[in-house]
Amino acid sequence: MSTNVKKLNWRTLAMMGFTIVWGFGNVVNNYANQGLTVVVSWILILSLYFLPYALMVGEMGSVFDHKAGGVSSWIDSTYGPMIAYLAGWTYWVVHIPYLAQKPQNVLVALSWVFFQNGDMIKSFDPLLLQSIVLVIFLVFLWLSSKGINSLKKVGSLAGTSMFFMGILYILLTVAAPSLVGARSATTVWNIHTFLPKFDFKYFTTISMLIFAVGGSEKISPYVNDLEHPEKNFSKGMIALAAMVGMSALLGSFAMGIMFNSTNIPPDLKMNGQYYAFKLLGEYYGVGNALMILYAVANALGQVAAIMFSIDAPLKILIGNGDTNYIPKSFTKVNKFGAPINGYKLTGILVGILIIIPAIGIGNMNSLYNWLLDLNSIVMPLRYLWVFVAYIGLRGFMKNRKLTENATYKFIKNDKIATLVGIWCFVFTAFACSMGVFPKGIQMFTTEWFFQLALNILTPIVLVGLGFIFPKIARKTNK
Repeated sequence: MSTNVKKLNWRTLAMMGFTIVWGFGNVVNNYANQGLTVVVSWILILSLYFLPYALMVGEMGSVFDHKAGGVSSWIDSTYGPMIAYLAGWTYWVVHIPYLAQKPQNVLVALSWVFFQNGDMIKSFDPLLLQSIVLVIFLVFLWLSSKGINSLKKVGSLAGTSMFFMGILYILLTVAAPSLVGARSATTVWNIHTFLPKFDFKYFTTISMLIFAVGGSEKISPYVNDLEHPEKNFSKGMIALAAMVGMSALLGSFAMGIMFNSTNIPPDLKMNGQYYAFKLLGEYYGVGNALMILYAVANALGQVAAIMFSIDAPLKILIGNGDTNYIPKSFTKVNKFGAPINGYKLTGILVGILIIIPAIGIGNMNSLYNWLLDLNSIVMPLRYLWVFVAYIGLRGFMKNRKLTENATYKFIKNDKIATLVGIWCFVFTAFACSMGVFPKGIQMFTTEWFFQLALNILTPIVLVGLGFIFPKIARKTNK
């Protein structure tokens, strides 16, 4: 009898992927951008982008089941160590804007916990508040460098609770018109309410959709833990797409019940999650209890996200990096095992990204929205490497033999598989490029040009720094 017992079925894999990929904030942020027309956008994104993305991730997880380094190791196997280093660098450096916003999220959550509104944040001068944000970030950077992991554990539990509260919100809000007679703020039974206008403004918002559905490469190590992965992985990913789709569509519908799709509050990205739970509490007669519970969980979840995102991407870069490209001084660790010089560089880059925008962006709501939009431009750059790896795997004759013993194959025909990889790459690049145009402010004003310049320069500078490290490494690594 075989001792090789498979531990996962396709339903478990689908649920794991759902918790990795999805969150209530994805519903709120994209509704803030598009209103109820986002329903059609979700259908298009999930069917034409997310599903092929997840399925090609499964194939690469199957092909490179002996590789522990994720995307960087896939690139190393298909293109070589230099390109793999750039993939690892990108994976780390795109977390810089993410880290710059997380302390803002903590302050917003705490404002709702203690004052039951988001007015405190909006009343601050941006430069003063961003200075407070920087101090908060540096405190957590210091705690991470000391190997303090308890906050990560508490935050992970809070993050899971927040995730399920997001699902609960959708169910209770959709049911509210029937259960408690809540009146919809939007005319939801008119087909024109859902039809997007595919103009320039629309295409500037699709990077947020891409940002929402990315990250499924994190489940690639589990492909070969499935029973019959050649059949069950695709089942799991289709189930994942269906769950994300139901959550996105019902969530957007729920937002339409609460918030008028044609008159969206300008601070919905910053405060929409709390407005939603506050209104939900009013529907069901429990006051602010649900909102406060969600705000506490969100604050702890954001703290965990800060500490995870300081530590994990940096260790992945260093752990999988070739010493020909990474200076030894950058890999130096302290007695707690933290790469201390990497932490210092993280602190410098995040500090710059926290303070400089506050000089040219007039108010905290605009600054919050800008940083969130910047994340939707920069974060998907790491997804590009997934598609580069897949194109290299299926498009290059010398690499095709690697797929011979794969337990799961997305598309059997190499040319079609390569074209699908190219489609996902081009669409992601297009979405990121369109995302650089500022949203929610008057075009061609001083602030519009300031945000545009930051949106273009930030990814160029962050990724461009990666080309400097190999030169330093050649000079200093003896």
